[in-house]
Amino acid sequence: MARLKNKASYGRTLRQMRQDYQLYLIILLPFAWLIVFQYLPMYGLQLAFKDFRIMEGIWGSPWVGFDHFVKFFNSHQFERVITNTLIISFYELLAGFPIPIILALALNATLRTRYKQVVQFVTYMPFFISTVVMVGMIMQFLNPRVGIVNIALGWFGFDPINFMGEPEWFKSVYVWSGIWQTAGWGTIIYLAALAGVSPEIHEAATIDGASRFQRILHVDLPGIMPTIVTLLILNAGMIMGIGFEKIFLMQNPLNISSSEVISTYVYSVSLASNAPNYSYATAIGLFNSVINLALIMTVNQIAKKVGGTSLW
Repeated sequence: MARLKNKASYGRTLRQMRQDYQLYLIILLPFAWLIVFQYLPMYGLQLAFKDFRIMEGIWGSPWVGFDHFVKFFNSHQFERVITNTLIISFYELLAGFPIPIILALALNATLRTRYKQVVQFVTYMPFFISTVVMVGMIMQFLNPRVGIVNIALGWFGFDPINFMGEPEWFKSVYVWSGIWQTAGWGTIIYLAALAGVSPEIHEAATIDGASRFQRILHVDLPGIMPTIVTLLILNAGMIMGIGFEKIFLMQNPLNISSSEVISTYVYSVSLASNAPNYSYATAIGLFNSVINLALIMTVNQIAKKVGGTSLW
């Protein structure tokens, strides 16, 4: 009887798939991308526990256990790389995370439609600038001799600053240029969440004498709080995963002490090295991924216990 039920269920599933084959074709490409670029590369994670030799291949290379992890922990670069990664990540989270929320609340509260459209357009556009072009613009704006920023500083009597050559300026330049590029785009999610807040609640609050700021504080903000918590959890899971492209393009020998992070260090000991150590680089990448996984799980559990909102 159970076998007949399974066959009937299997037959219904096949009929439904034939009937809705267009939907399955749509998800086929992203599913294939997920398998090829996210799951198949996991096969190479064993390099982290081997002394990889090209002539012997991955399977033929000898196992060395946790030697590469110990080497990284004892490396003179470990403290600098981890410190730079954490400082930039927390700086970016603390400075950049609230800005899209504030911008979305302000745009949602304004009654001037034309003004709202102009602000949205101006803040969205930087997101569509490619990373290479963005870094080129940053270099031109901050040029010590002809950059518009240093020219403006000269008007107020300040000496020119070599922003890209002085390590103490690198983190601020990286973070605030990223905020300028992504803040407007980040408001889209919050504006969509604000659209779901019931107008009747606003009307009731207005009748009770609530000001516009009070309605933002006690109606809009609680209405989008689940979205805020969800995005905070996702951002917490990327604290150790700073993107490679932009920080690599901004990096130079003068600011390397402040700009070397895990992603660029992995590149320097593997593809950019005259004697690439792929096993060592894989071990560092795996360590980074495990820390990110632990962070996102921890923040998710805290959010579930404190506010009742979580990813799972």
